[in-house]
Amino acid sequence: MKKIAIALMAVLSAPTFAAEPNFAGPVQTHGQWILPAPPAADSAITKAELAELHRIQSTRTSEEEAQANADAADESLFIYKTVLGERFNAAALPMTAAFGKRVLHDEGVNTDPLKQAFKRVRPYNVDKSLKPVCKATPKDNSYPSGHSTAGYMAALTLIDMVPEQRDAILARADAYARNRLVCGVHYPSDIEAAKLLAYSTHAVMETNLRYQAELAAAKAELRKQLGLAVVE
Repeated sequence: MKKIAIALMAVLSAPTFAAEPNFAGPVQTHGQWILPAPPAADSAITKAELAELHRIQSTRTSEEEAQANADAADESLFIYKTVLGERFNAAALPMTAAFGKRVLHDEGVNTDPLKQAFKRVRPYNVDKSLKPVCKATPKDNSYPSGHSTAGYMAALTLIDMVPEQRDAILARADAYARNRLVCGVHYPSDIEAAKLLAYSTHAVMETNLRYQAELAAAKAELRKQLGLAVVE
């Protein structure tokens, strides 16, 4: 664990590291302290997770594979069109779309240094009998799941704007994250870590005055488009 902490600090302090955050970065979110180290490749937990991925692989349908691939290709607020309807689209909501992109930019800012430090080997590179149905990577960067972090961050941002749909949005976020398992590209613990990181990052974002201002403008636009009453 000490070696991982040292690696994390080295990555976070590297002058060449990634983009600046819009609303919340690693210095504020402290993912290196919030997330536990991922289970070792030869641990009982990882073996159980690989068994679960085999179970999913043996039972997934072509429809589930298609949805998993569709979700893999879309890391935006608009994965929640299934909840908010056809009126929820980028063309009709330019401020909301731009705000969403700025929020989700911070997913990579927060997950990338953790992925680089933990260097968890992808499940299909540990167990060659696993056959992912979504885009695979040779990189050892499984933990935490970036897609899942993005999905939960988007969900929490939308709940700030449309709290009436909280339960449905969170259910879609869970399904979006689970599709990384259907894809065969992540372990369940990658998803759990992503959810924890997303909630922590969103909590920090909500204290940011720029986030609050952009949220207010996007919220007004979105609620008008959806025909919902204006709320503070």
